[in-house]
Amino acid sequence: MAAPLSSQQEIASVEAVPMQQMIEFDRANRPGRVQLFFGSLRAQAALCLLFGVAIPVLIYFRGDVGFIARNASAVNSTLVAAVATLSGVVAVRKFGIFPGTITASYIFPAFAACYSVAVSVVLLAREPYSGALLTLTFLTATAVRFAISALERRDDAGRYYLVPGGDIDRLLPDVGLVSTTLHTPMLPADADAVIVADLHHDHTAEWERVFAIAALHGLGVYHYKQVWEAQTGKVHIEHLSENSFGSLLPSNSYAKVKRLIDILFSLAVIPILIVPLAVAALVIRFDSPGPIFFRQDRIGYRGKAFSVLKFRTMRVAAPATEGVDRLHAAITQDDDVRITKVGRFLRKTRIDELPQVFNILRGEMSWIGPRPEAQPLSEWYESEIPFYLYRHIVRPGITGWAQVNQGHVAGISEVHDKLRFDFYYIKNFSMWLDLVILFKTAVVVVRGSGAK
Repeated sequence: MAAPLSSQQEIASVEAVPMQQMIEFDRANRPGRVQLFFGSLRAQAALCLLFGVAIPVLIYFRGDVGFIARNASAVNSTLVAAVATLSGVVAVRKFGIFPGTITASYIFPAFAACYSVAVSVVLLAREPYSGALLTLTFLTATAVRFAISALERRDDAGRYYLVPGGDIDRLLPDVGLVSTTLHTPMLPADADAVIVADLHHDHTAEWERVFAIAALHGLGVYHYKQVWEAQTGKVHIEHLSENSFGSLLPSNSYAKVKRLIDILFSLAVIPILIVPLAVAALVIRFDSPGPIFFRQDRIGYRGKAFSVLKFRTMRVAAPATEGVDRLHAAITQDDDVRITKVGRFLRKTRIDELPQVFNILRGEMSWIGPRPEAQPLSEWYESEIPFYLYRHIVRPGITGWAQVNQGHVAGISEVHDKLRFDFYYIKNFSMWLDLVILFKTAVVVVRGSGAK
């Protein structure tokens, strides 16, 4: 890399690029104030509170502020609506940072979830509230956020300008960006320009100056791997050290909170699932000979083997003993002839995975995380991919980032791609990503996509 510039060199560098072009660029191509305003989180929160909560509350009570202040139900409902609305605005913003997400598609579920939690707290506290008022504010706040979504500046509106050199060409095959290659070291006259380069490459001094000036003018300058990750939801995994994880351990505090949520949610849904589980068990029993449940040794949290529990969806076959046979038996192929008619339905709806709630209670799995692989497959992947074991740093899940983006895989080339998704999940391990996966899983189940 070029040596750091001194203060005098920095001034000379700025003068080396046509300043008139940059002044015109700032004046003529600056993003519209309206778009920037609606893209601000503070503005979104203020607008949703004003038009989604305050005004509807006043209209509901016909402008009688004194009555609102004296009525406990009105006060509680207004406070709950305000907190739920603010939480919904923040949640939508958090969901939108993940690749493959369309912000508008998460507005309704995010606001619905926040209002549901807020109302549950009021019910548990046994405080008075107005269901009609909360319904009204939920609808108006959600509508306001949808309107803002139509007016706010799109983060993907910018164009990508690629700087030649290094491994920049590796970006295009997987991402397919609409991009322009900068053949000379000049700033693009585009207010939404995103400059992408292999920042590990030894660029010329002229290109280094352009990078510095672009940053001074508020233009993004990104390493190509960052853009690849943001566009695909994967991380590069040629070497474990290249993944920019910082510490290789994901957030330990969230891991503890997530484990508590797993336990509480599992205990809450087991009574609800008893009837569906019993019906599924009876149907499997009458559909084909064999046990109701399917057990298989899989590799899970911190590389420990455990027995996963699922509903049986295949015909019973003689156990494979040889290594190759065991590997082949562990792989579910497209239109696998071993799958029964009932089993195909169970797989498509993911009902076959529900017994794994007991694996979750035992601490072997989580609701959300990388899928656990069968032991023969895991051993095969480990022999092909040196750092495959790293995916076991978090608990495996019933659904995960790879499942909602890629679906079922079997071939080694697909496994490489799956690992990129898994490592993205580990790198961005958080409640927000788990909620995105939860919403995407609901869409996958409704569509019945990604199953084998």
